[in-house]
Amino acid sequence: MKSVIARSIAVAGLYAAAASAQTRCSNILVPPYSPPVVARGWQAQLVADGLTKPRSIAFDKTGALLLVESGKGISRHVFTDQGGTCLEPDNAHTVIDMPELNHGIALSEDGDILFASSAEAVLAWAYDADSGRVQGEPRTLIANMSNNDLVTRTLLMSQKQPGTLIVSRGSAEDDAAQAAEVDSGLSQIRAFNLTNLTDTYYSFPDDGEVLGWGLRNSVGVAEHPVTGGIYAVENSADGVRRGTVDVHENNPGEELNFFGYLNGTDTESQGRGFGYPFCFAVWRADEIPDGEGLFVGKQFAVHEEEDGDDADATFQDDECTEKYVPPRLTFPAHYAPIDIKFSGDGATAYVTFRGSFDPSSPVGYRLSSIAFDSTTGEPVAPSDSSDALMDILTNRNNSVCPDSCFRPTGLAFDGKGRLWMTSDSTGELYVLERTGEGNGTFVQPEGGDDGAAVSLWTEKNLGVAWTVAALLGFWLAIY
Repeated sequence: MKSVIARSIAVAGLYAAAASAQTRCSNILVPPYSPPVVARGWQAQLVADGLTKPRSIAFDKTGALLLVESGKGISRHVFTDQGGTCLEPDNAHTVIDMPELNHGIALSEDGDILFASSAEAVLAWAYDADSGRVQGEPRTLIANMSNNDLVTRTLLMSQKQPGTLIVSRGSAEDDAAQAAEVDSGLSQIRAFNLTNLTDTYYSFPDDGEVLGWGLRNSVGVAEHPVTGGIYAVENSADGVRRGTVDVHENNPGEELNFFGYLNGTDTESQGRGFGYPFCFAVWRADEIPDGEGLFVGKQFAVHEEEDGDDADATFQDDECTEKYVPPRLTFPAHYAPIDIKFSGDGATAYVTFRGSFDPSSPVGYRLSSIAFDSTTGEPVAPSDSSDALMDILTNRNNSVCPDSCFRPTGLAFDGKGRLWMTSDSTGELYVLERTGEGNGTFVQPEGGDDGAAVSLWTEKNLGVAWTVAALLGFWLAIY
């Protein structure tokens, strides 16, 4: 019996010692706000700060991180990797100095071309990953995308259809009705075959394959790694009214939409309208006047009664159902989804919610996950679900947002399966890793705000203690 107990202590000690080793960092950054709360089975660490409004991120073929700093350009970051979430900044330099760049970034399949976007255009540079430098002047690939307010142009290079670049463009808020016109090029997602591009460039209203339209601002776009299905997360409208009643507090919901496959196997899901600016996803049906028959995920019309000569005012709920595609999933209003990335096996999608701009009732401000069936590429939750999200990283107290909390934006997986995340308003970069079962851990020095986090010093010394226990166990087993 003594031998069995000893071996158990030894095995447990070695396991705990190995688990704690990943948190041993010599230089830990601490956020200037209360550290985030990390979900059970995850560990998170702040690995860089002082960045200029960091948005989308991508890893080049050497493993260096390319990062869009909105209003500044693109920077490249190399870290000393001690394993786990222990990554310490090694060196960083500016790759592209161009204030017009504000959000989108992508790399070609071979990693030798770097794509980035401004409000007006998609640009491309020859890129040398070994030196981390671009060569020559940028080439304009897609142009004529300027509009006011919603100026991000998300880029996604397909892994299933090489040479196909997906571009998302939002609405012009001064004339939202244009979103209902496919030829306007506004409020839609298009796919461009770059292998067919000649010396000239594509024009967004005239070229490319329309994957979906009637989309206010689908900032996050992703391709399912197994099926190749295209998904996007939609930032819905603020200040929506139902006739004369303001319903904007909890409606409309944010959306996850599906756009079919780039290989043409599901043509019925491509090129369809999603309702904006006439129809919106229901989140709280009980707060919508004359809302009989409405439920989470179903679309409702913003007008129910005639209003002078305004043809849009006669739009009915039934027409929303008949004419437009409802969301595959609906999320709480004003969460503001910014990016979506799939895990390598396609079983999980991760979404950043940057959060509402209304300081009186701040919501969002979190990194969440959505369970997917990795074989079918479909979300596990039904379309009328109100609990499809599982939080991974959250702020302790949203009441201090947006001024004193992280606001997540870009996501990217590295070669070791770790999930990296930017926070634009705080100028920060985080890395997260699945650690299995256990309490979520935010890595920080001794003396930090403990709460749901565990200090680095504590875990480090626990590891030492467990190592001593392991040695003692082996000694007991022998003698």
